[in-house]
Amino acid sequence: MLEELGFQVAVAPNALKKNRYLAGTDTERLSDLRHMFLEPAIDGLLCLRGGYGCMRLLSQIDYRVVRNNPKILVGYSDITALQLAIWKHAGLVTFSGPMLVSDFGRGAGAYTINHFYKALTSPFTLGVIPPAPDTRCEVIRPGRASGRLLGGNLTLIAATLGTPYEIDTRGAILFLEDVDEQPYRVDRMLQQLRLAGKFRFVAGVVFGEFAGCEAEENTSSFSLLEVLKDAMKDTAVPCYYGLATGHGVNKATLPLGVKAEIDAAECILTITESATII
Repeated sequence: MLEELGFQVAVAPNALKKNRYLAGTDTERLSDLRHMFLEPAIDGLLCLRGGYGCMRLLSQIDYRVVRNNPKILVGYSDITALQLAIWKHAGLVTFSGPMLVSDFGRGAGAYTINHFYKALTSPFTLGVIPPAPDTRCEVIRPGRASGRLLGGNLTLIAATLGTPYEIDTRGAILFLEDVDEQPYRVDRMLQQLRLAGKFRFVAGVVFGEFAGCEAEENTSSFSLLEVLKDAMKDTAVPCYYGLATGHGVNKATLPLGVKAEIDAAECILTITESATII
């Protein structure tokens, strides 16, 4: 599929390795990462899938290599940890977007494929992120704001708090998504971000898809939307739910670290800065 889009594909030397619940040893995965950034013939890195393991690598990455060899990096979920670290220590824009096994290998639709191609190949700003088919949008707090788009998977963002790789949300438009977490666990992680001051100076908040995060029926649980609204009740920033990103079927490819604008009353996110050069 990638070749049909016009890309030339090279598989990393250790991409198919396994080490219990990890995709190879830390040394093998670090070697692939370093090799791909140093190899002149490689223009971008597309992750195979998420899962767990990126946090094990963060303290061992040579961020000077990443900074001096800027390339596209695409992924989400567990890859959020790597993206946060690269932005913080190398200042490189990365892309929250579909992965080879998790999305393309499972028959990604036209929305996901078209937006992926445009985000990676256009030197122009992406503009308004179009709503995905059957997307449910909900205004949590109306308003407009601008800032750098940062964020990703809520679980990974919470897990990196208190480390040298934690997210800096000051003046940022923060986007969050997750998968298969009960509302009380989403609530716990959002409260962790609140207590860490991550909502205090944020410019705006956009919630992507929280796939499989509704409580089971016939329980006393709050709904997911109730949890999100409660977490944001003490903030005065624009916020909405329904950005087409995360673990759902349809996902936009979002450049992390570029300037963006939010119009929460209309449930619109607009990318206002170019993420790629040709």
